[in-house]
Amino acid sequence: MTTLIIDPLAEADYLADRRAKGLDRYDEVWDGVYIVSPLPEYYHQEIVGDLNSCLQTALRRQKLGRVVPGCNISDRAGDWMQNYRCPDVVVFLTTTTAKFHGAHWEGGPDFAVEVVSENDRTWDKLDFYAKVGTRELLIVDRKPWQLTLLRLQEGSFIEVGTSTQTDQVELPSAVIPFTFRLVKQPYGPAIEIKNVTDGQISYAPADPPLPTA
Repeated sequence: MTTLIIDPLAEADYLADRRAKGLDRYDEVWDGVYIVSPLPEYYHQEIVGDLNSCLQTALRRQKLGRVVPGCNISDRAGDWMQNYRCPDVVVFLTTTTAKFHGAHWEGGPDFAVEVVSENDRTWDKLDFYAKVGTRELLIVDRKPWQLTLLRLQEGSFIEVGTSTQTDQVELPSAVIPFTFRLVKQPYGPAIEIKNVTDGQISYAPADPPLPTA
């Protein structure tokens, strides 16, 4: 269901209430259109946390850059809140050409991850991410499970490859020293994250599902 709020007073009250309750963490603005996004479900966030932890630890140790579980990415320095997106995981290398403005980055990250959730618009963000110069984008689908690695080439994304449970292709990044592969763990599908510098392997999710009540 889609809801369109035309009354500017009702819109202002609604957005103020979301901000006051901290519900706007994953909201975005697409060319002036406010996109209200729900809080991701638990396993979405677990995957994001495991990916972020693995990349952050390795890249910080090697002093290659910074990694955070999401931030505001815009195509402009000023008036940025009229057009921004929030990837699930972002990597900015020490050599990045993006510009940091405190509340947001002007320009795309060197590497980003989007975990697809039901009814979200991950695949609709590709033009924006290419426009701002995101060098690589890893998309994690879960229904069905599939990893897709995209790389920026001459202003557009090309597909480097896909990895599925039946075709567990290793996807090497050309930007950060990692490869990614979808594998079968005893507890279910997981992303294998291999640090090519030291060969260390981690997984996301790293733990089996929680028992439900």
